[in-house]
Amino acid sequence: MQARVTSVGLLIKPNPADTFEYPHHIDRASLDALPSKPGIYIFRDTQNRPLYIGKSVNIRARVLSHLRTPEEARMLQQSSHVEFRRTAGDIGALLLESRLIKELQPLHNKKLRRTREMCTLRLGPGVKSAPEIVYARDHDFARTAGLYGLFATRKAAQEKLREIVEMQMLCPALTGLESTIRGRACFARQISRCLGACIGAEPMQEHYRRLKAALNDMRIMVWPYEGAMGIVEECDGWKQTHVIDHWFYLGSIDHVAGSPPIKRAARKDFDVDTYKILVKPILRGELRIEAVEI
Repeated sequence: MQARVTSVGLLIKPNPADTFEYPHHIDRASLDALPSKPGIYIFRDTQNRPLYIGKSVNIRARVLSHLRTPEEARMLQQSSHVEFRRTAGDIGALLLESRLIKELQPLHNKKLRRTREMCTLRLGPGVKSAPEIVYARDHDFARTAGLYGLFATRKAAQEKLREIVEMQMLCPALTGLESTIRGRACFARQISRCLGACIGAEPMQEHYRRLKAALNDMRIMVWPYEGAMGIVEECDGWKQTHVIDHWFYLGSIDHVAGSPPIKRAARKDFDVDTYKILVKPILRGELRIEAVEI
């Protein structure tokens, strides 16, 4: 379809979706089997290799939307069939999607498939403490208090700290962003962008209070339970319990007669994706949480 000009002089460009056809090479039976229920789906190629993993509260509708998207033609051309796995709700789908992307490393999930080495800002309890950048390999983020923000790189953590310092008129020298001689005003103070804690114009206690308050929105929540807990979801009479221990997803229990026991993950460390999926719903009290024995 070519672009055309209307009678009033408007240029109408062709819509790629108007000429897009469903990829007939994708196994039709695998598409017909897709349920309109929560879970994850996997596009696979002719050698059964995973190409893309996604999740939805309506698997069928989401997969069909992929088939109608011309921008995803490259992934669709490689696809042979679509596999799905049901979950009892959206939380279970999010957790399973995150785990499978890390385990299976699908070609087209580039952003999520990396197992990231995260860093954070740690602030000690003393009023003279400056934020320091620490890494997950050295500190258990699930058990350590006084951690703020999750960053993929040291540079990103430094840039965020600098942004906070500038916005709150904090002292770059006292926050570790600038070196200066003790008792001498930092550069920000010289241009009236620091309240002067570096030279005693602002009490150290007040500077520390303001710094901590500014960081508080990024505070990493310490795991609030002694051990593993279960997040319960139900759908059409089917109950699942997703087992989480210190912000790590261990697996899900299906409460159906004859179901296999939970397949536990090998690791049990802080997982940034699980944390991001769960922390806000837990704080808002939106989840049904029960004790579990594993």
